Amino acid sequence: MAKKSILIFATTYLPLVGGAELALKNITDRLENINFDMVTGHYGGTSEERIGNVNVFRVGRNAMNSFFLPKALFPFASFLKGRVLLQKNRYDLVYVLQASQAGGAVWLLKKLGYISQPVIINIQEGKNLDGQSWLTRFFRRLILQSANHFVVISQYLKRYLINQGISENKISVIPNGVGLNNYQLPVSSYQLKEKLSISPQDKVIITVSRLVEKNGVADLIDAVHVLNAGSKFKNYKLIVVGGGPLEKSLRSKIKNLKLEQNVTMVGEVAPKELPSWLVRADIFVRPSLSEGLGTAFLEAMAAGLAIIGTPVGGIPDFLKDRETGLFCQPKNPKDIADKIMEIVKNQDLRQKLVKNGRKLVEEKYDWDIIAKKFENVYLSM
Repeated sequence: MAKKSILIFATTYLPLVGGAELALKNITDRLENINFDMVTGHYGGTSEERIGNVNVFRVGRNAMNSFFLPKALFPFASFLKGRVLLQKNRYDLVYVLQASQAGGAVWLLKKLGYISQPVIINIQEGKNLDGQSWLTRFFRRLILQSANHFVVISQYLKRYLINQGISENKISVIPNGVGLNNYQLPVSSYQLKEKLSISPQDKVIITVSRLVEKNGVADLIDAVHVLNAGSKFKNYKLIVVGGGPLEKSLRSKIKNLKLEQNVTMVGEVAPKELPSWLVRADIFVRPSLSEGLGTAFLEAMAAGLAIIGTPVGGIPDFLKDRETGLFCQPKNPKDIADKIMEIVKNQDLRQKLVKNGRKLVEEKYDWDIIAKKFENVYLSM
Protein backbone atom coordinates (compact mmCIF):
# COMPACT_ATOMS: atom_id res chain seq x y z
CA MET A 1 0.00 0.00 0.00
CA ALA A 2 1.35 3.44 -0.97
CA LYS A 3 2.44 5.74 1.81
CA LYS A 4 0.11 8.54 2.84
CA SER A 5 1.47 12.04 2.27
CA ILE A 6 0.82 15.14 4.39
CA LEU A 7 1.67 18.79 3.74
CA ILE A 8 2.36 20.77 6.92
CA PHE A 9 2.26 24.54 7.35
CA ALA A 10 4.04 25.98 10.41
CA THR A 11 5.08 29.57 11.07
CA THR A 12 8.25 28.41 12.85
CA TYR A 13 10.12 25.14 13.04
CA LEU A 14 13.56 23.92 14.09
CA PRO A 15 16.19 25.37 14.69
CA LEU A 16 13.77 27.55 16.68
CA VAL A 17 12.53 25.38 19.54
CA GLY A 18 9.17 25.67 21.22
CA GLY A 19 6.72 23.21 22.71
CA ALA A 20 4.62 22.98 19.55
CA GLU A 21 7.65 22.46 17.30
CA LEU A 22 9.10 19.76 19.56
CA ALA A 23 5.73 18.05 19.70
CA LEU A 24 5.50 17.95 15.93
CA LYS A 25 9.01 16.51 15.62
CA ASN A 26 8.29 13.80 18.18
CA ILE A 27 5.13 12.81 16.31
CA THR A 28 6.53 12.86 12.77
CA ASP A 29 9.66 10.94 13.81
CA ARG A 30 7.43 8.09 14.99
CA LEU A 31 5.18 7.94 11.90
CA GLU A 32 7.61 6.51 9.37
CA ASN A 33 4.76 5.14 7.24
CA ILE A 34 3.72 8.71 6.30
CA ASN A 35 5.58 11.18 4.04
CA PHE A 36 5.73 14.73 5.44
CA ASP A 37 6.54 17.95 3.61
CA MET A 38 6.54 21.26 5.50
CA VAL A 39 6.37 24.93 4.55
CA THR A 40 7.79 27.12 7.33
CA GLY A 41 9.60 30.38 8.08
CA HIS A 42 13.21 31.18 7.27
CA TYR A 43 14.56 31.82 10.78
CA GLY A 44 17.67 29.77 10.12
CA GLY A 45 18.94 26.71 8.34
CA THR A 46 18.88 26.21 4.58
CA SER A 47 15.99 26.86 2.20
CA GLU A 48 15.45 23.11 1.84
CA GLU A 49 16.52 20.45 4.33
CA ARG A 50 15.36 17.19 5.85
CA ILE A 51 14.80 17.12 9.59
CA GLY A 52 13.95 13.69 10.92
CA ASN A 53 11.03 12.43 8.86
CA VAL A 54 10.11 15.82 7.36
CA ASN A 55 11.16 17.56 4.14
CA VAL A 56 11.37 21.22 5.23
CA PHE A 57 10.91 24.10 2.78
CA ARG A 58 11.77 27.48 4.31
CA VAL A 59 10.31 30.67 2.86
CA GLY A 60 10.49 34.41 3.54
CA ARG A 61 14.24 34.67 4.17
CA ASN A 62 13.96 38.46 4.28
CA ALA A 63 10.39 38.65 5.52
CA MET A 64 10.89 37.34 9.04
CA ASN A 65 13.11 40.07 10.51
CA SER A 66 13.15 42.91 8.00
CA PHE A 67 11.86 46.47 7.96
CA PHE A 68 11.25 46.33 4.21
CA LEU A 69 9.64 42.89 4.15
CA PRO A 70 7.89 42.58 7.51
CA LYS A 71 6.76 39.36 9.12
CA ALA A 72 3.20 40.19 8.09
CA LEU A 73 4.13 39.20 4.52
CA PHE A 74 5.15 35.69 5.59
CA PRO A 75 1.67 34.20 4.85
CA PHE A 76 2.03 35.29 1.21
CA ALA A 77 5.47 33.67 0.92
CA SER A 78 3.96 30.48 2.41
CA PHE A 79 1.03 30.74 0.00
CA LEU A 80 3.34 30.85 -3.03
CA LYS A 81 5.45 27.86 -1.91
CA GLY A 82 2.39 25.91 -0.83
CA ARG A 83 0.76 26.45 -4.23
CA VAL A 84 3.83 25.05 -5.99
CA LEU A 85 3.94 21.95 -3.76
CA LEU A 86 0.20 21.32 -4.04
CA GLN A 87 0.38 21.48 -7.84
CA LYS A 88 3.45 19.26 -7.98
CA ASN A 89 2.57 16.55 -5.42
CA ARG A 90 -0.47 14.55 -4.41
CA TYR A 91 -1.16 15.07 -0.70
CA ASP A 92 -3.81 13.23 1.27
CA LEU A 93 -4.07 15.85 4.00
CA VAL A 94 -3.03 19.41 4.91
CA TYR A 95 -1.96 19.96 8.51
CA VAL A 96 -1.54 23.38 10.16
CA LEU A 97 0.49 23.89 13.34
CA GLN A 98 -1.33 26.65 15.25
CA ALA A 99 -3.98 29.04 13.92
CA SER A 100 -1.32 31.66 13.27
CA GLN A 101 0.37 33.20 10.22
CA ALA A 102 0.97 29.87 8.47
CA GLY A 103 -2.75 29.22 8.88
CA GLY A 104 -3.39 32.42 6.95
CA ALA A 105 -1.63 30.90 3.93
CA VAL A 106 -3.82 27.79 4.16
CA TRP A 107 -6.98 29.89 4.40
CA LEU A 108 -6.00 31.73 1.19
CA LEU A 109 -4.98 28.52 -0.64
CA LYS A 110 -8.30 26.92 0.20
CA LYS A 111 -10.26 30.07 -0.65
CA LEU A 112 -8.68 30.14 -4.13
CA GLY A 113 -9.25 26.43 -4.75
CA TYR A 114 -5.71 25.10 -4.45
CA ILE A 115 -6.59 22.87 -1.48
CA SER A 116 -9.23 20.16 -1.96
CA GLN A 117 -7.77 17.89 0.73
CA PRO A 118 -9.07 17.81 4.32
CA VAL A 119 -7.41 20.40 6.57
CA ILE A 120 -6.50 19.75 10.22
CA ILE A 121 -5.49 22.61 12.53
CA ASN A 122 -3.54 21.77 15.68
CA ILE A 123 -3.99 24.39 18.43
CA GLN A 124 -1.53 24.53 21.34
CA GLU A 125 -1.94 28.12 22.56
CA GLY A 126 -1.07 28.88 26.16
CA LYS A 127 -2.15 32.51 26.05
CA ASN A 128 -5.46 33.98 27.15
CA LEU A 129 -7.03 33.80 23.68
CA ASP A 130 -10.08 35.87 24.57
CA GLY A 131 -7.83 38.62 25.92
CA GLN A 132 -5.98 39.19 22.63
CA SER A 133 -6.62 42.14 20.31
CA TRP A 134 -9.75 42.22 18.15
CA LEU A 135 -7.62 42.07 15.00
CA THR A 136 -5.82 38.89 16.15
CA ARG A 137 -9.16 37.31 17.07
CA PHE A 138 -10.66 38.33 13.71
CA PHE A 139 -7.87 36.69 11.68
CA ARG A 140 -7.95 33.58 13.88
CA ARG A 141 -11.66 33.15 13.19
CA LEU A 142 -10.95 33.32 9.44
CA ILE A 143 -8.24 30.67 9.77
CA LEU A 144 -10.50 28.38 11.80
CA GLN A 145 -13.02 28.43 8.93
CA SER A 146 -10.53 26.62 6.69
CA ALA A 147 -10.37 23.48 8.87
CA ASN A 148 -12.29 20.24 8.54
CA HIS A 149 -11.01 19.00 11.89
CA PHE A 150 -9.12 20.29 14.92
CA VAL A 151 -6.62 18.72 17.30
CA VAL A 152 -6.15 20.51 20.62
CA ILE A 153 -3.88 19.68 23.53
CA SER A 154 -6.37 20.23 26.37
CA GLN A 155 -10.01 20.38 27.36
CA TYR A 156 -9.54 24.11 27.92
CA LEU A 157 -8.76 24.63 24.23
CA LYS A 158 -11.63 22.35 23.23
CA ARG A 159 -14.02 24.57 25.21
CA TYR A 160 -12.50 27.61 23.49
CA LEU A 161 -13.27 26.18 20.04
CA ILE A 162 -16.80 25.22 21.03
CA ASN A 163 -17.31 28.80 22.19
CA GLN A 164 -16.16 29.88 18.71
CA GLY A 165 -19.00 27.86 17.18
CA ILE A 166 -16.97 24.75 16.25
CA SER A 167 -18.92 21.50 16.46
CA GLU A 168 -17.66 19.14 19.19
CA ASN A 169 -17.46 16.22 16.76
CA LYS A 170 -14.83 18.13 14.78
CA ILE A 171 -12.44 18.32 17.74
CA SER A 172 -9.97 15.71 19.00
CA VAL A 173 -8.12 16.24 22.28
CA ILE A 174 -4.57 14.87 22.01
CA PRO A 175 -2.06 16.27 24.52
CA ASN A 176 1.64 16.74 24.03
CA GLY A 177 3.78 13.98 25.45
CA VAL A 178 7.04 13.10 27.17
CA GLY A 179 9.96 10.95 26.04
CA LEU A 180 10.06 8.66 29.06
CA ASN A 181 13.39 7.13 28.06
CA ASN A 182 14.99 10.53 28.71
CA TYR A 183 14.03 10.33 32.37
CA GLN A 184 15.78 7.10 33.33
CA LEU A 185 19.04 8.78 34.22
CA PRO A 186 21.95 6.94 35.88
CA VAL A 187 22.77 10.05 37.90
CA SER A 188 22.79 11.03 41.55
CA SER A 189 20.77 14.17 42.26
CA TYR A 190 23.04 14.85 45.24
CA GLN A 191 26.12 14.91 42.99
CA LEU A 192 24.41 17.38 40.69
CA LYS A 193 23.30 19.52 43.62
CA GLU A 194 26.88 19.86 44.79
CA LYS A 195 27.79 21.57 41.50
CA LEU A 196 25.33 24.36 42.39
CA SER A 197 26.51 24.59 46.01
CA ILE A 198 23.32 22.84 47.10
CA SER A 199 23.68 20.70 50.18
CA PRO A 200 21.69 17.49 50.84
CA GLN A 201 19.52 19.21 53.46
CA ASP A 202 18.45 22.01 51.11
CA LYS A 203 14.90 21.93 49.76
CA VAL A 204 15.23 22.48 46.01
CA ILE A 205 12.43 23.92 43.92
CA ILE A 206 12.64 24.16 40.14
CA THR A 207 10.59 25.89 37.47
CA VAL A 208 11.00 25.52 33.72
CA SER A 209 9.35 28.55 32.23
CA ARG A 210 9.63 31.16 29.55
CA LEU A 211 10.19 34.35 31.51
CA VAL A 212 6.91 36.08 30.69
CA GLU A 213 4.19 37.34 33.00
CA LYS A 214 1.76 34.50 32.36
CA ASN A 215 4.14 31.93 33.92
CA GLY A 216 4.19 33.61 37.35
CA VAL A 217 7.95 33.34 37.96
CA ALA A 218 7.97 36.61 39.95
CA ASP A 219 5.32 35.17 42.28
CA LEU A 220 7.45 32.04 42.76
CA ILE A 221 10.50 34.15 43.68
CA ASP A 222 8.34 36.00 46.22
CA ALA A 223 7.24 32.62 47.60
CA VAL A 224 10.89 31.59 48.10
CA HIS A 225 11.42 34.86 49.99
CA VAL A 226 8.45 34.00 52.22
CA LEU A 227 9.82 30.50 52.86
CA ASN A 228 13.30 31.66 53.77
CA ALA A 229 12.02 34.53 55.91
CA GLY A 230 10.34 31.91 58.09
CA SER A 231 13.23 29.44 58.05
CA LYS A 232 16.05 29.50 60.57
CA PHE A 233 18.49 27.95 58.07
CA LYS A 234 17.18 29.68 54.91
CA ASN A 235 17.57 26.39 53.05
CA TYR A 236 14.92 26.77 50.35
CA LYS A 237 16.64 27.01 46.96
CA LEU A 238 15.07 27.78 43.57
CA ILE A 239 16.42 26.92 40.11
CA VAL A 240 14.85 28.90 37.24
CA VAL A 241 15.34 27.31 33.82
CA GLY A 242 14.34 29.46 30.86
CA GLY A 243 14.83 32.83 29.22
CA GLY A 244 12.59 35.67 28.13
CA PRO A 245 11.84 39.39 28.30
CA LEU A 246 11.43 39.48 32.10
CA GLU A 247 14.93 38.17 32.84
CA LYS A 248 16.40 41.57 33.77
CA SER A 249 13.52 42.54 36.07
CA LEU A 250 13.57 39.13 37.76
CA ARG A 251 17.30 39.40 38.43
CA SER A 252 16.65 42.82 39.99
CA LYS A 253 13.93 41.31 42.17
CA ILE A 254 16.30 38.57 43.35
CA LYS A 255 18.91 41.17 44.24
CA ASN A 256 16.43 43.45 46.02
CA LEU A 257 15.14 40.54 48.11
CA LYS A 258 18.72 39.45 48.88
CA LEU A 259 18.08 36.01 47.42
CA GLU A 260 21.27 35.70 45.38
CA GLN A 261 22.30 32.62 47.40
CA ASN A 262 18.85 31.07 47.13
CA VAL A 263 17.78 31.60 43.51
CA THR A 264 19.82 30.45 40.50
CA MET A 265 18.79 31.55 37.00
CA VAL A 266 20.42 29.21 34.50
CA GLY A 267 18.85 30.57 31.28
CA GLU A 268 17.62 28.40 28.44
CA VAL A 269 18.85 24.82 28.17
CA ALA A 270 18.64 22.36 25.29
CA PRO A 271 15.72 19.90 25.57
CA LYS A 272 18.13 16.94 25.87
CA GLU A 273 19.76 18.63 28.90
CA LEU A 274 16.51 19.32 30.75
CA PRO A 275 16.27 15.93 32.53
CA SER A 276 19.65 16.49 34.21
CA TRP A 277 18.34 19.76 35.66
CA LEU A 278 15.04 18.35 36.86
CA VAL A 279 16.69 15.57 38.87
CA ARG A 280 18.51 18.22 40.93
CA ALA A 281 15.21 19.31 42.46
CA ASP A 282 12.60 18.03 44.89
CA ILE A 283 9.53 20.01 43.77
CA PHE A 284 8.43 21.56 40.47
CA VAL A 285 6.35 24.74 40.64
CA ARG A 286 4.86 26.94 37.94
CA PRO A 287 2.14 29.31 39.21
CA SER A 288 0.75 30.05 35.73
CA LEU A 289 -1.86 32.68 34.97
CA SER A 290 -2.79 30.86 31.73
CA GLU A 291 -1.70 27.58 30.15
CA GLY A 292 -2.58 25.61 27.02
CA LEU A 293 -1.50 22.34 28.66
CA GLY A 294 1.82 22.64 30.51
CA THR A 295 4.23 20.05 29.10
CA ALA A 296 6.90 21.18 31.58
CA PHE A 297 4.73 19.75 34.38
CA LEU A 298 4.55 16.38 32.61
CA GLU A 299 8.34 16.34 32.19
CA ALA A 300 8.74 17.05 35.91
CA MET A 301 6.35 14.23 36.77
CA ALA A 302 8.35 11.89 34.52
CA ALA A 303 11.50 12.94 36.39
CA GLY A 304 9.98 11.95 39.74
CA LEU A 305 9.12 15.39 41.14
CA ALA A 306 6.07 16.44 43.09
CA ILE A 307 4.37 19.28 41.21
CA ILE A 308 2.48 22.42 42.18
CA GLY A 309 0.41 24.40 39.68
CA THR A 310 -2.62 26.63 39.33
CA PRO A 311 -6.11 25.44 38.27
CA VAL A 312 -6.02 27.34 34.95
CA GLY A 313 -6.12 26.41 31.26
CA GLY A 314 -5.15 22.81 30.52
CA ILE A 315 -3.44 22.08 33.86
CA PRO A 316 -6.52 20.40 35.44
CA ASP A 317 -6.36 17.78 32.65
CA PHE A 318 -3.46 16.10 34.49
CA LEU A 319 -3.16 17.77 37.90
CA LYS A 320 -5.73 16.29 40.27
CA ASP A 321 -5.37 18.04 43.61
CA ARG A 322 -3.68 15.81 46.22
CA GLU A 323 -3.57 12.93 43.76
CA THR A 324 -1.03 13.93 41.09
CA GLY A 325 -0.03 17.34 42.49
CA LEU A 326 -1.16 20.32 44.54
CA PHE A 327 -3.06 23.37 43.36
CA CYS A 328 -1.99 26.83 44.50
CA GLN A 329 -3.76 30.12 43.98
CA PRO A 330 -2.61 32.33 41.07
CA LYS A 331 -0.73 35.52 42.04
CA ASN A 332 -0.56 34.44 45.70
CA PRO A 333 3.07 33.93 46.88
CA LYS A 334 1.94 33.07 50.43
CA ASP A 335 -0.26 30.23 49.18
CA ILE A 336 2.52 28.99 46.86
CA ALA A 337 4.90 28.96 49.85
CA ASP A 338 2.34 27.10 52.00
CA LYS A 339 1.94 24.37 49.35
CA ILE A 340 5.71 23.96 48.99
CA MET A 341 6.11 23.67 52.74
CA GLU A 342 3.29 21.12 52.94
CA ILE A 343 5.07 18.81 50.50
CA VAL A 344 8.40 19.26 52.30
CA LYS A 345 6.90 18.41 55.69
CA ASN A 346 4.62 15.58 54.55
CA GLN A 347 6.78 12.88 52.98
CA ASP A 348 3.85 10.49 52.63
CA LEU A 349 2.04 13.07 50.51
CA ARG A 350 5.17 13.75 48.47
CA GLN A 351 5.72 10.06 47.72
CA LYS A 352 2.05 9.67 46.75
CA LEU A 353 2.23 12.60 44.31
CA VAL A 354 5.49 11.36 42.79
CA LYS A 355 4.19 7.80 42.33
CA ASN A 356 0.84 8.85 40.86
CA GLY A 357 2.42 11.47 38.62
CA ARG A 358 4.91 9.09 37.06
CA LYS A 359 2.18 6.45 36.57
CA LEU A 360 -0.08 8.98 34.82
CA VAL A 361 2.67 10.02 32.41
CA GLU A 362 3.50 6.40 31.60
CA GLU A 363 -0.13 5.53 30.89
CA LYS A 364 -1.31 8.63 29.00
CA TYR A 365 1.54 10.91 27.93
CA ASP A 366 4.27 8.75 26.42
CA TRP A 367 5.11 10.02 22.90
CA ASP A 368 4.54 6.57 21.40
CA ILE A 369 0.94 6.68 22.65
CA ILE A 370 0.43 10.26 21.45
CA ALA A 371 1.85 9.57 17.98
CA LYS A 372 -0.52 6.62 17.53
CA LYS A 373 -3.48 8.85 18.35
CA PHE A 374 -2.36 11.37 15.74
CA GLU A 375 -1.97 8.60 13.18
CA ASN A 376 -5.53 7.45 13.85
CA VAL A 377 -6.83 11.00 13.28
CA TYR A 378 -4.79 11.37 10.08
CA LEU A 379 -6.04 8.08 8.64
CA SER A 380 -9.65 8.76 9.63
CA MET A 381 -9.60 11.94 7.50
